[in-house]
Amino acid sequence: MKSRPSRPSSSRPRRPGGARPSKPSGRGLASSRPGGRPAAKVPRPTARHADETPEGGGAIRLQKLLSMSGVASRRAAEVLIGEGRVTVNGVTVTTLGAKATPGVDDVRVDDRRVKAAPPARYIMLNKPKGYVTTRRDPQKRRTVMDLIGGIREYVYPVGRLDFDTEGLLILTSDGDLAAKLTHPRHDVPRVYEAIVTGVPDDETIDILRRGVYLDDRRTREAGVTRGATVHTGRIPTTKLILTLFEGRNRQVREMCAQVGHPVRTLQRVRYGSLTLRGLPVGAWRDLTTDEVEKLRESVG
Repeated sequence: MKSRPSRPSSSRPRRPGGARPSKPSGRGLASSRPGGRPAAKVPRPTARHADETPEGGGAIRLQKLLSMSGVASRRAAEVLIGEGRVTVNGVTVTTLGAKATPGVDDVRVDDRRVKAAPPARYIMLNKPKGYVTTRRDPQKRRTVMDLIGGIREYVYPVGRLDFDTEGLLILTSDGDLAAKLTHPRHDVPRVYEAIVTGVPDDETIDILRRGVYLDDRRTREAGVTRGATVHTGRIPTTKLILTLFEGRNRQVREMCAQVGHPVRTLQRVRYGSLTLRGLPVGAWRDLTTDEVEKLRESVG
């Protein structure tokens, strides 16, 4: 079923089911180098705005276009360009700054036309407990890919959620956006609701806010709000709302354990501008165009 990149095919969240998608095979390259083409001036891109992203219909650097299309990595693509093996609209290009418009310009490597990369897919999943945040698991445990059966695009998780953690998880085929969302320099907020053992006092909350040392490195300053305490059972539990700006392994659990209040349950309820509103546990949906644009704006 053909799908559009940032519009849900249905307004309703989707339940897990269907077969696990397989990774599409990359394009092969001919081993021979084209002959008889002198290096020429870089052709003018056909796009009106040369710096637009491919989603906006504009020109992008050739090495990025080749990478997105599965021809080669960006570094390998730069070698192909330098060797004069890439043409744009019939003109050999040897300049690394050259651009072309996916799906518009005729880009070839060794005389073989490069097909335009399929539109990127952006998915939000409300991950339940008991699933590993990866495409495949050597231990044969269930993965988040089992929850989004029927997806043809090669999507992968943006960051991770622990096996026992629920909540908002983004999956996409857009590698550039995924890298920016997970890089700490962009300060993308992740909001978690944790039920912890005991009742953290003001001093403990302040320690969590200022950061604790994990693996000999201090965690970044975080937003921490203490919620309601429930006195059921022998030991009370308290809700904490934590806003982090980095995504270190098991960070919330390790932070709370270090201050003597281990986590009972944990859920991520927000990632950047996205929230779980209206999305049941185990369900998923495509992001809207507006949601994707807001994510892009948040990382510049």
